[in-house]
Amino acid sequence: MSATVGAETVLPGGDTSERSVLLLWMIFTGLSIFAAVLLWRYGLLHLMVTSDRTYISSLIAILYIITCCHCFWRTRAIAREGEAARRCRAVLSAPGAVKGLDQNARVLPGGLVSDHIRSLVKKAAAQATGSIDQTLLLRSLADRLRGSNAFGAFVSDTLMKLGLLGTIIGFIIMLAPIATLDAADKVAMRSSMGLMSDGMAVAMYTTLAGLIGSILVRIQYYMLDAATQRVFSDAVMLTETHVTPALEHHHDG
Repeated sequence: MSATVGAETVLPGGDTSERSVLLLWMIFTGLSIFAAVLLWRYGLLHLMVTSDRTYISSLIAILYIITCCHCFWRTRAIAREGEAARRCRAVLSAPGAVKGLDQNARVLPGGLVSDHIRSLVKKAAAQATGSIDQTLLLRSLADRLRGSNAFGAFVSDTLMKLGLLGTIIGFIIMLAPIATLDAADKVAMRSSMGLMSDGMAVAMYTTLAGLIGSILVRIQYYMLDAATQRVFSDAVMLTETHVTPALEHHHDG
């Protein structure tokens, strides 16, 4: 009980600080689905799909759904790492826990933060004297925590470029009939106006789909990166205030 109270004193709200990012993702995705249902209910999505003859808008929608699944997977993983870091703090904050750090490191909950602490213990055991520099280990921890988060930036940029590609193709379709346009031929004029209207629809719908998809992906991965940074900051605080001082004190003793 005392260990739990101590952990909550050091890290207020630790129970929900990292689970909240998963809740935020679910709320954001729920609102996005609600907006998509409304657009479908009023026929706007159907109009976009039928008007875009290049199917670039549909490709953007498919990529966005795949990216949402990836973001959920990464958000869930970061939430678990945050919970594991909180449990590590609870274990190491118990009275006398740092004195038997070698034994406690073996019973820490699984996770990247626990692996980092075990690596520090191994480094301290191999290092006879002197202060323990964990700079390289922290860089490795940061890279492992980020994982494939960069996929979000790649997809966001790809969706934007797909929208621009659709814009260019749409303008090509729209301007193509002008070269052979005959003002005296009313039938040709009517056909050319139809092609120009189709090209404008392709350009506008693909640009709109690319912009909206890119913005929504950016928002999701911004929340994910913020949660990842919080887990890393908690790991730094935990090791700097509990682990490395105990290991260096053991060396001095």
